[in-house]
Amino acid sequence: MSDQLFAPVRVGAFSLEHRVVLAPLTRMRSEMPGNVPGPAMAKYYEQRATPGGLLVGEATFVSRQGNGGYGSPGIENDEQAAGWQKVVKAVHAKGAAMVLQLWHVGRVSHRSLQPDGGVPVAPSVIDAGLRVLLAGKPGSATPPRALETEEIAGVVEQYRAAAERARDVGFDGIELHAANGYLIDQFLQDGSNKRTDRYGGSVENRARFLFEVLGAVSKVWSADRIGVRIGPSNSFNEMHDSDPEALFSYVAAGLRERKIAYLHVIEPRVKGNAVVNDHPPIAAASLKPIFGGPVIAAGGFNGKDAAAIVSEGKVDMVAFGRHFIANPDLPRRLKEGLPLNPYDRDTFYYGGVTGYLDYPTFCELETTAVA
Repeated sequence: MSDQLFAPVRVGAFSLEHRVVLAPLTRMRSEMPGNVPGPAMAKYYEQRATPGGLLVGEATFVSRQGNGGYGSPGIENDEQAAGWQKVVKAVHAKGAAMVLQLWHVGRVSHRSLQPDGGVPVAPSVIDAGLRVLLAGKPGSATPPRALETEEIAGVVEQYRAAAERARDVGFDGIELHAANGYLIDQFLQDGSNKRTDRYGGSVENRARFLFEVLGAVSKVWSADRIGVRIGPSNSFNEMHDSDPEALFSYVAAGLRERKIAYLHVIEPRVKGNAVVNDHPPIAAASLKPIFGGPVIAAGGFNGKDAAAIVSEGKVDMVAFGRHFIANPDLPRRLKEGLPLNPYDRDTFYYGGVTGYLDYPTFCELETTAVA
């Protein structure tokens, strides 16, 4: 495997020993009721932590209003924060850094997930026929209502408060989830944003919400400990934009001005947790010259692809999802060219230990073989 994938790199405030990143992965394994990270989650992240590695915690709702999945963790109260504190402690004990991905799903929700059974919020009233991970099985999203202009500041405050809890818990930084058709992405893209106030219309107006959220969390965290994840031309959750190149170039330039730690880019060849085409990765590489800082590419990578795109200087790091689920010791396996465990897509969501804590490391496989 290319040495470049395992060369040290400086990313904002983080000094990393390698460039294999754990992608933020919804696993629905928090303890219910309460959406509290428990011992199983602490063990899961500990298994995937390596000295000098970077882990991006799974999408974590900033408020009950932002909840988009049964069993997804939150960071809005003391009990949830205490659960996350144990996760962070376990990860730090292995010598890794961990940032928490802050999440508000907007319209990708259901009354059963909302406070007092309320209606999900969105930039605009559009019923996109979305699906949500509900108790027991996926179901249809509840059609949203549009946020009033004067309500938006309150949602921005939800992000700031969550960022503060993440800091107090001991995380090393945060990542804003601005991809995959969730609330920030819904404001960004004109397929979901039909507003006529200062948050709609022009690219500048549609990006306003993202930059206001970033400004709010920057009062808690220095910019060099904040990342942003975007998904240019990603159609997950029925997203689309009339001119994604103009939109995301503007976003990348704005993030450059704000000197954030890194830009995390989902390649458009991936939709949700599935690869939908065999196109080479292009989005991260095209945005890197505009952003100027460290870039993480995510979506459909294997070890060979990752080594190539890093060695070519197109990106700085690669985030792995499915392969990291199935291989808790993924960095070692990639570095030494060891075979990978196959992943089981049927256990990505729901369930308990199965498909979560029971994937063996290569060491464990060797020990079993000898025995």
